Amino acid sequence: METFGDLIAADDVLLFVNAAITATGQREFHSDAGAQRLSLDFLHAYMLGNYRDLYAGVLALDINDHNAALIIRRLLESAAEASVEQRRSEGRLIAGRLALLPPQRVYGLFGALRRAGVNNRRTRALLRDWLSARPDLAFDAVKYRSGLKAALRHTHLTPGDGEIGTFLFAPLSRAHYDTPILETWRRAHFEQAALYELPYTVAEGFAAKHGIPRKVFLERIAPRLTRRETLRLQEAAHAQGPAAARALRTDLSRMPLTRLAGYVLSLPAEERVERREELNGALRTAAHRVAGVHRGTWGRVTAVLDDSFSSYGSGVKRRRPLTVALACHYLLGALAGDYRGLWTSGRDDALLAHPVGPTPLGERILDGLETGPDRLVVVSDGWDNAPPGLAAEVLRVWRTRLDTARRTSVVHLNPVYDAADFDVRRLAASVPTAGIRDAEDLPALVEIAQFAEGRTGLAELKAYLDARADRLTEGSSR
Repeated sequence: METFGDLIAADDVLLFVNAAITATGQREFHSDAGAQRLSLDFLHAYMLGNYRDLYAGVLALDINDHNAALIIRRLLESAAEASVEQRRSEGRLIAGRLALLPPQRVYGLFGALRRAGVNNRRTRALLRDWLSARPDLAFDAVKYRSGLKAALRHTHLTPGDGEIGTFLFAPLSRAHYDTPILETWRRAHFEQAALYELPYTVAEGFAAKHGIPRKVFLERIAPRLTRRETLRLQEAAHAQGPAAARALRTDLSRMPLTRLAGYVLSLPAEERVERREELNGALRTAAHRVAGVHRGTWGRVTAVLDDSFSSYGSGVKRRRPLTVALACHYLLGALAGDYRGLWTSGRDDALLAHPVGPTPLGERILDGLETGPDRLVVVSDGWDNAPPGLAAEVLRVWRTRLDTARRTSVVHLNPVYDAADFDVRRLAASVPTAGIRDAEDLPALVEIAQFAEGRTGLAELKAYLDARADRLTEGSSR
């Protein structure tokens, strides 16, 4: 039998998971960056102090990189407070998660540990193992030179290749490097053609040094751009006109679903109409790729999707809530056997979605329930305001009076962290709510939502975390 304390622990863990998925310490529509960071720091401290094992176990879930790095940092900073078995388990989880983090995030993490004076044996071992697994340390030495240099200096480690050590600490002391990318970097100081063989972020600095016009530089560096770099430059180029954007157009066919949705929303409405077939095709292809073997298996699905004014997000997370809603729209369409998407604005054309108007969630949920779905999925920041509270009342009556047998599964996915409540904003106590960062995580989050619904307790939640931890550590050991 589970105790009252077990129920509280399970609820605390789920609350933290929602925060770790959605919160990044940046400004949101309803709260500033300071409030976000303060709220998030409190949650991390609370979880570490009260549920260390569960806190570490969250690394195995699909949380965002910002919170994964914060968890790793706090675990390493407080290593003296952990038992031998805890340190062993945490080490496996940390190593598994480091393998999934972008390299710039890892170098930033070790920079934060250096500033905090954390240099214990476990930290040095983790960095050593992570560096040994890097596919091309010479590339890292060029692209992330300051981060790699600081990490090695702090932990007193030496790179295996003697040329890399020389490059990091006395780069121009050699007249020639045998490693091609290091030699290219050396030549780029006095040979303009060489800079176009370097990664974009490195080449950009050399282009400025040589006084190369921006347009010329972008045209020649284009083949070296990653998909993410091309997207960022495209979004910036739209401000300069359609011609500049077309010059940087990228292949959309292999782009991740949520990132693709964000790109589509960055386009002017006229261009979305003009490229309707291409954009719709790319979004559907990406959604089918994510759905995989589950394509068409979810039965009748209706989604209530929030495109109200607050879905704009903020200046630093521009259109992020709307981006997630648009990506979920296409993914749910791929998962469902029969799908219908209802936008709060009443629009019928998802491709032209833009943030506008109030949030009549109650009305749209009524419309959705009338379709008799097997699943009703609400993707919204939860600020039901037209009229306030109607969504909660509709869902309460539905659960207690009209669907006591739970023929319709209802879940709320919220892409926005509410700093004031230390959680994502909920619509109703009777409906499970899970935070969502990327639409790609939707199937797993619907699975996690069963814990928030109260049908399972701490023992099942621990088993789920253990299973995910096993998958994480097995993946990192291959």
